[in-house]
Order: sequence, then structure tokens, then C-alpha cells
Amino acid sequence: MQLHHIVPKAKKGRATVRVHPICHRTIHTHFTNAELARIDGERGPLREHEEIAKFLRWIAGKPPDFHAPTRSAQR
Repeated sequence: MQLHHIVPKAKKGRATVRVHPICHRTIHTHFTNAELARIDGERGPLREHEEIAKFLRWIAGKPPDFHAPTRSAQR
């Protein structure tokens, strides 16, 4: 598990949550620090993001120790 700053450290965030490394990479692949700061820890906007929702459906059936490469977001 990795610690994810709910509001990025660069935006003065201190609170953290534990997340799986592949999930952590996926969050940061699809959201900038500024976007994460605006979301301010709300899970709804993360889960409603089209690519994150697709990822969550895909990862749901994988074992807890599953690891895979994370694709970069198309921006």
C-alpha cells in the first residue's frame, strides 16, 4: 500500500489515505494536482471520471496483490 495525499502536498495537503500502488498511479495519471485539490478528497468525482470508472470495473476482479503497467492519460 502507498499513502496518497487527499489534497496534494504541493497544494498544502496533509491528510493521507492508504491506496494500492496501481490505484495510486491511476489517480495521478488522470488528475493533476490542481484537479485533486479542487476535488478535496471527495470520492464521487474520482469514481465518476470515465477512465477511473472503467479502471475500477476492470480491477474489481483482480487479486489484492495484482500489479500492471498504467497507461498515460491522453491530454
